[in-house]
Amino acid sequence: MKNAKSINSNTLLLLITIALFIVLYAGGCIAYGAKGFSHLQTFLNILITNSGLICVACGLTVVMLTAGIDISVGSLVAMDCMMLAVGMRNGVGAVPMILLVLLSGIAFGVVQGFLIGYLDIQPFIVTMAGMFFGRGMTAVICTEQVSITKDINALFYAWANAKITLPFGGYTNNKGKYMAPFVRIEVIIALLVLILIFLMLRYTRFGRALYAIGGSEQSAAMMGLNVKFTKMRAYVLSSVLTSIGGICYCLNTMAGSVQQALGLEMDAISSAVIGGTLLTGGVGNVIGTFFGVLINGTISSIVKTNGKLASSWPNILTAALLFIFIVIQSIFAAMRNRKK
Repeated sequence: MKNAKSINSNTLLLLITIALFIVLYAGGCIAYGAKGFSHLQTFLNILITNSGLICVACGLTVVMLTAGIDISVGSLVAMDCMMLAVGMRNGVGAVPMILLVLLSGIAFGVVQGFLIGYLDIQPFIVTMAGMFFGRGMTAVICTEQVSITKDINALFYAWANAKITLPFGGYTNNKGKYMAPFVRIEVIIALLVLILIFLMLRYTRFGRALYAIGGSEQSAAMMGLNVKFTKMRAYVLSSVLTSIGGICYCLNTMAGSVQQALGLEMDAISSAVIGGTLLTGGVGNVIGTFFGVLINGTISSIVKTNGKLASSWPNILTAALLFIFIVIQSIFAAMRNRKK
């Protein structure tokens, strides 16, 4: 009965998130349909812009299911982008640099996971140290913005500019030209990450262990789960997904900068929370997180389409939504405690 109740609350949070996205996006289509908001490409642009965030938010969801947190992800993305840009500027190929970024993500996750899982240090403290380290190392690599042009690396440039055209959803513009909708490679990567993490959480022993630890570490240990190793694996996976997100982020921006991805960790956390992942752990899924990213992206898109609203409005609206969902989560938590 306990599992059924948690599934019901999880499903309800997910449905609220999906309904909110539908209402927001439909409202944007109604209000700004004349400006092209209702075109399929507008939705696809949200995916393209937030492809890196989708990967990072999936990693945050994995960590938050264990009742943990990781605020180092933004700095790791910045470090990944700078590594890619500087490495390719210095003549290293795109593929070796991508492999190096993924290896650095693994190393980053192993260190943080060991400190949190085995030494039982608070996740916030460890990942805050990781955040400072990542920003510092980004500046050590290079203090200037480094752009990735065709002359620097033709292969990476071709990947970034490749378009995957869709056979439906196009429109004819004012000049009579048919505009076919398209996505880019980073969107495919992000959606594959989303599907794989969803399947991992739903059907693997590791996924079930994450939920069990988030529900109660003591109960999970009594069930025979290796709590320390599982928590370490969660942070390693989070860092690897963040590095994949960093690659997607770099494909989108084609540059490395010390100031890059500032506040990305807050965007990822808010997307997971709005998507129904409990801050106390044990409840959540990446589908909800995906819709949380779409909600944040839709808000930003509506503000940009309007053209008259201040750029601070997306942050204000996201803060309001975050407050509402935290209150809802608190209500669900109180209900579960009463039933226990």
